Amino acid sequence: MTTSTQSLLRASGLRAAYSIGGGQVVAVDDVSIDVRRGEVLGVAGESGCGKSTLGAVLSLTVRPPLFVLGGELEVDGQQLDLGPDRNPPREWRGEVVSLLPQGAMNSLSPTLRIRDFVYDVTRAHRPGVKRDEAIDRARQRLEQLDLPARVLDYYPHQLSGGMKQRVVTVVSALLDPRLLIADEPTSALDVSSQRVLIEMLREMLSQGIIGGVIFITHDLPVLNTIADRIAIMYAGQIAEVGYTSEIINRPRHPYSAALLSSVLVPEPQMRRTRVRGIPGAPPSLASPPSGCRFHPRCGMVMDVCRTDEPPQVGAGLRFSRCWWADQHPDESVEVGG
Repeated sequence: MTTSTQSLLRASGLRAAYSIGGGQVVAVDDVSIDVRRGEVLGVAGESGCGKSTLGAVLSLTVRPPLFVLGGELEVDGQQLDLGPDRNPPREWRGEVVSLLPQGAMNSLSPTLRIRDFVYDVTRAHRPGVKRDEAIDRARQRLEQLDLPARVLDYYPHQLSGGMKQRVVTVVSALLDPRLLIADEPTSALDVSSQRVLIEMLREMLSQGIIGGVIFITHDLPVLNTIADRIAIMYAGQIAEVGYTSEIINRPRHPYSAALLSSVLVPEPQMRRTRVRGIPGAPPSLASPPSGCRFHPRCGMVMDVCRTDEPPQVGAGLRFSRCWWADQHPDESVEVGG
């Protein structure tokens, strides 16, 4: 995959919370990430770590009870300040950033042909669009990606699960968004359908239909096949970011290593030791632990981890937030150790 050194997305200081019982639970806490043009950034972590919430913030699809507390976005040179009293411009959604939602196969209306669904989605973003224009654009895009244009005449129940997912992916990128946020797009697919979808996303990048992808998943083996870099999330924060080969082969955060050690896959580069579960459970975001949030489950915990926020070790495209990494420069955590 060819990527540029030029930044496509810069997100800094993102904070978002759910309003619950008169209070709030911060699910994204001071998250900053960077995506370059042509790049796929994978976001991985256990369920409840804040991945999908981050996707909602970045795609500007936040709805109550979730709300944004603050942060800044810059996408393709366009800047946007986020906050509880700020309404993002309507034209950003679908054209600057677009969301391929979790459970995308259920996004299609069972009572509409695909062509009618395409027209409704396009008209929602561009009210003046003509029906024939919207459908012709979808037909050209399907052909451009070597998909049969005849699916426009079908109802969703006439399509396989994999084809539904590909159709929704095409529709999510119909307005040529600069950044596509794909939230668990392969979780309901078999292995062969996963591969086809990944190849389609690569083709969309190579043709310039989309400028970059944030690929959210709990499936590290899938990220190994598509992501240029991986961001590991834990308890609403970024624990580590690095190139895919570095995260998989030389993780610098104990949580990254623990995730890898819990993966059951045949590839030798990802399965060098026996599978081990991560002890304990993720913390409640309503009352996260002091210091490093992973310290109650970490086998390498030190006294300072329990009391002080870990520093960011490294910068830019490769860093971890960990006291162990701070005290062991250039060392990696043994996977399964």
